[in-house]
Amino acid sequence: MKKTLLIFVAVLCFQASFSQKQQAFQSGEWFKFEMSYSNWLKAGNATLSVEETTYNGKPVYHVVGKGWTTGAIKWFFKVKDRYESYFDKTTGLPYKSIRQIDEGGHTKDVETEFDHTNKKAYVNNKKHKTQSTHSIEKDVQDMVSAFYYLRNNYNTDTIKEGDVVSLNMFFDEENYNFRLKYLGKETIETNFGKVKTLMFRPYVMAGRVFKEEESLTLWVSADDNKIPLKIKADLRVGSLQANLEAFKGLKHSFQVQFD
Repeated sequence: MKKTLLIFVAVLCFQASFSQKQQAFQSGEWFKFEMSYSNWLKAGNATLSVEETTYNGKPVYHVVGKGWTTGAIKWFFKVKDRYESYFDKTTGLPYKSIRQIDEGGHTKDVETEFDHTNKKAYVNNKKHKTQSTHSIEKDVQDMVSAFYYLRNNYNTDTIKEGDVVSLNMFFDEENYNFRLKYLGKETIETNFGKVKTLMFRPYVMAGRVFKEEESLTLWVSADDNKIPLKIKADLRVGSLQANLEAFKGLKHSFQVQFD
């Protein structure tokens, strides 16, 4: 359950949507998600918020992502995670990421600074009081900044079912190639009414948690906001689902069908 909840928070953070001619988000945007096991036992919550600020004199967006267990699950396994990212308002590239987690007593406190010119990541492990330098890929993203970067920099106007998009990502002192397949369009029921969505399937590691490589399905609003509405994972035992429960500060109108 620990690894599953962590993956859900991560997916909410880098869930891919695709670009528009104008930005898909603005300062003040906020999401809250509710997670449940097999769509009936509440497992936890997650939030994402974005604000404008400066970092080393540069205008940036500061995003904070939080995840925590709730209900009966927290009595035998407690999770409290916090992720932050400072990324450039123009390029979308991250300058700094923060990861502070407590998962059943397993803790991490790591800060990473990115030097895109020299393609280096400087990792400060505050828990173990160690520092290290790593080579990074061109235009690399952290786990949080990726979500917002993809919302503004890919185009769904010409995307076809079966198309796969990829993104360079740096996480846990390693470089990853995140891949996501487009499945098509679907209208789904949400807490706010019926919403037209774009469906995606990220490639995950099959084995202990997921049944197979294509066990996750994502639903993203098919409007100019491109917000994550639903995530479903088929696990080796049961399933886990996350649904958007509340939001505020959207840049564009949210398209809902009430019939």
